[in-house]
Amino acid sequence: MPSLAWIVQEAMLNSILKKRILIPDKVSELTIYAPHIAAKARPGNFVVIRLTATGERIPLTIADKNPEKGTIVIVYLVLGKTTALLDTFKEKDVILDLCGTLGKPTEIRTLGEVVCVGGGTGIAAMHHIAKGNYEAGNSVISIIGARSRDLLLFKPELETISSRVLVATDDGTLGHKGFVTEVLEKYLQDSDAVKEVVAVGPVPMMKAVARVTAPFKVNTVVSLNSIMVDGIGMCGACRVSVGGETRFACVDGPEFEASKVDFDELMSRLGAFREQEKKSMELFTAGRFS
Repeated sequence: MPSLAWIVQEAMLNSILKKRILIPDKVSELTIYAPHIAAKARPGNFVVIRLTATGERIPLTIADKNPEKGTIVIVYLVLGKTTALLDTFKEKDVILDLCGTLGKPTEIRTLGEVVCVGGGTGIAAMHHIAKGNYEAGNSVISIIGARSRDLLLFKPELETISSRVLVATDDGTLGHKGFVTEVLEKYLQDSDAVKEVVAVGPVPMMKAVARVTAPFKVNTVVSLNSIMVDGIGMCGACRVSVGGETRFACVDGPEFEASKVDFDELMSRLGAFREQEKKSMELFTAGRFS
């Protein structure tokens, strides 16, 4: 006979223990009870969720984990139908399917000084990578950016694990007025201690990071999680050109050496399903399907 503790644990699987609204109606953070995933999760890993029996599968990067409590943290931007539906979930609600861990974890080595650059909701995924570098004994310099200070994510969390947290906002309401790449370039000019740069965020930002770091000959890694669809290499939608070869972001990545990524092709392919996504969101908003 199963023990009472086992029965309770099974009943709690995939349940939302905590929901934190980071940006009203736009970005939220979920702490989910998933002990098997929490035990194996590494920086760079992601999960795939499905909310209804007829719903689509979407990949979401793990922003943090607590193996002792059996929890993982995911952060999502309300952008399409599935994330809009996810945003209706409350604490104690259960996610139907939660698959993970997936993707290759970040290759973290003890190097010395590592700069982690994050933009928008990419800061959440970058946080897990920065934390992994901190735990490996590296000195972490975090550079984060958003349109304004009200949209900036994970700054307090990063301050606990970073030697320095440098901020850029488009409107200048906090930190440098401008882009994270400008802050990064200035830092690279002033310091010769940087051994690696890791960037997670919008594709144009990561492309710009690759351009900035190239003259300094600093190894630079970018995460291409934004193009993933099914997350297990079956659909082929996340194919990217890396070093002239076709790779799949979900199974070969999602992280790749920035200098080898064909960013122009990547940005072109990101819009492949824009019309279908727009129609799906319109139907959901109209209450036509969940």
